[in-house]
Amino acid sequence: MEPKANRLITEKSPYLQQHAHNPVDWYPWGEEAFALARAEDKPIFLSIGYSTCHWCHVMEHESFEDEDIAALMRATVVAVKVDREERPDLDNLYMTFCQALTGRGGWPLNVFLTPDGQPFFAGTYFPKESGFGRTGMRELLQRVHMAWTSNRQAVIGNATQILDAVRSQLEARDAGETAEPGEAQLDAARNELAAAYDAANGGFGGAPKFPSPHNLLFLLREFRRTGREENLAMVTATLDAMRRGGVFDQIGLGLHRYSTDAHWFVPHFEKMLYDQALTAMAATEAYLATGDAEWRRMARDIFEYVHRDLTGPDGAFYSAEDADSEGVEGKFYVWTESEIRAVLAGDEAGLFMDVYGIAPGGNFHDEATGQATGANIPFLEEPIAAVAGKKGLGPAELASRLERSRELLLAARQKRVRPLCDDKVLTDMNGLMIAALAKAARAFDDEELAGRAKRASDFLLAKMLLPDSRLLHRLRLGEAAVTGMLDDYAFLAWGLLELYQTVFDPAYLAQAVALAKAMVRHFGDAAGGLFLTPDDGEALLLRQKTYYDAAIPSGNSVAFLVLTTLYRLTGEKSFMEEASRLARAAGPWVAGHPSGFTFFLCGLSQMLAPSAEVTIAGDPDAPDTHALARALFERYLPEVAVVLRPAGEEPNDEPDIVALAPFTRFQLPMGDRAAAHVCRAGSCQPPTPDPAAMLALLDKGKPGAAGG
Repeated sequence: MEPKANRLITEKSPYLQQHAHNPVDWYPWGEEAFALARAEDKPIFLSIGYSTCHWCHVMEHESFEDEDIAALMRATVVAVKVDREERPDLDNLYMTFCQALTGRGGWPLNVFLTPDGQPFFAGTYFPKESGFGRTGMRELLQRVHMAWTSNRQAVIGNATQILDAVRSQLEARDAGETAEPGEAQLDAARNELAAAYDAANGGFGGAPKFPSPHNLLFLLREFRRTGREENLAMVTATLDAMRRGGVFDQIGLGLHRYSTDAHWFVPHFEKMLYDQALTAMAATEAYLATGDAEWRRMARDIFEYVHRDLTGPDGAFYSAEDADSEGVEGKFYVWTESEIRAVLAGDEAGLFMDVYGIAPGGNFHDEATGQATGANIPFLEEPIAAVAGKKGLGPAELASRLERSRELLLAARQKRVRPLCDDKVLTDMNGLMIAALAKAARAFDDEELAGRAKRASDFLLAKMLLPDSRLLHRLRLGEAAVTGMLDDYAFLAWGLLELYQTVFDPAYLAQAVALAKAMVRHFGDAAGGLFLTPDDGEALLLRQKTYYDAAIPSGNSVAFLVLTTLYRLTGEKSFMEEASRLARAAGPWVAGHPSGFTFFLCGLSQMLAPSAEVTIAGDPDAPDTHALARALFERYLPEVAVVLRPAGEEPNDEPDIVALAPFTRFQLPMGDRAAAHVCRAGSCQPPTPDPAAMLALLDKGKPGAAGG
């Protein structure tokens, strides 16, 4: 018999639904919980996590499903559960306090608050019982209760002191020097990444090892700007190690969250939409920079996974897949030798197991005991081309045989109990995937990928866009809700800008302009930079601005790229003025640790490249117009922004793009031939109908090759 449901049963979040039958008397975030805390004179126990978080599941099973712990919680605290993906503002706020208190953070994030929301104690995972130097939930609840009832003033004083310290720290950084970052920060970030680079295994740092694709995007731009081959080499070696490692799902494709070791071998098995989007973007750009089809295949493999497993019937994208199934992390993804032999015929089974490192006793060991598990994580110790020579096979023949085996194993795996799919549609994460698809569609000349980006964009604009260009953050089970935050505006605007430059429908550019203006209006600070929450959002203890690029780029970093790109596409000066204010506000943060802001520096690198703008004027359906566009799209030109100015049927016809980009009014075809109007570093050149001449103008004076 299923336990009685608590208040979370009516919530739309899959994470909150996971806790809806806990014996804990959970409340969702809201006034009801805080009113009860005041009425019963209890502190709030705020627990923040997300549906695919492994240690969130562990803590739930150990403590929140335990009747004794639940009873102790009912007696001592008011328990509030929050999905960090639904409320990134709350997560960011209380993670800031946790890091200030403990020097670290993570999920589950557990914070004790006064009834007015001020934190006085924080931590991450707590076991049920104390041991091995770690405080357990039972002891922690008892200690907090004792402090709250017998030493209240000290607790409140501690909370006030914490709040004042965090506020002072943030205000001091915001009041720092206001010079715009420049080449010195680009150089420093490159040097920091080079120092952290793992030459043996690819990637940066040791274990655990995260994809951090915005580091790769930055290094690619620096390769284009400076011509330094070592920047490109770090990117390609890292992508190669990731693609061949266990961190890449060799059977079902797509990328797991991170590697628990330095070798990209044993993954933490959850899969996040944002990792797929950003890594596919890095692979796409690596293909353009090198011409190596391996990176095109990698991007396509990621898109295949997203299309199969993370795309809803309406074309929007789901948030994540869990690491756990049947209560075991990774069970869905690993294989025994006998399981593989049951699916593949003799020679094909032997070939697959040899190439993908499958061992009879399992190819990885239990972390605690060091004993073989019997399970295997498929991985490629060597590239397919290298293995083919040793097998006496051609690379194409070997790849074809392995692909047939992969498809058979995938079909067999689909019959297993699947991990939970978190089917929330988040505006910000969808914006990232739209940007990735649009970039790849024009790089690969792929109308299907462009169609996926258009379908998702059209759905979001229909369901998540409110009057006055305001956005909602989350859609699930038909309910669009939660006030949009900075990332929603910045990431969706980015996706729309990439989509415009792929399909050249000015409606997408117009929507990006409207979103950017709403973003500045409701999130902007006169001192520069953008707040995470809007000016009419829920009042929290602090209204924060974040610049650091963590697992995903910060909203401010993406906003900088959006604002500078919009200035170049439209010529509207206000966008550059706001971008300059943002850059000066970010300056003190970037100066302290440049490699922590690599996506912000992507935008800066593009501007210092120097940036260039190209208007293609001609019939959108004509071969010569297409030839000019393809010449641009087949090269690695991240510093170039592209506008299409359709030729009017009558001499006085003005296409829609002229209203958005008035400078295109007089950028016309050359008679009956399409023409490219190239402007670089503020200097415009005579139009040319010749793709090679256009590229020469863009490459003039560049130290690096455009590749491919």
